[in-house]
Amino acid sequence: MEDERLTESVREAAKEAGIGVNQAYEAIRRGEIPHIKIGKRILVLRKPWRKMLGTDAPTT
Repeated sequence: MEDERLTESVREAAKEAGIGVNQAYEAIRRGEIPHIKIGKRILVLRKPWRKMLGTDAPTT
């Protein structure tokens, strides 16, 4: 079954990219990681992020 979540946490995105959480927040601040902000929470948009990483193919 395909994971249908549209967003992931910054921690999950950092792990997926192989970078530290602080580096991920810096990249978000610079506009390098596609994200949305809801209140104080920052969520990474999964489809554009995975496309950037070249991992947008469906996984089983």
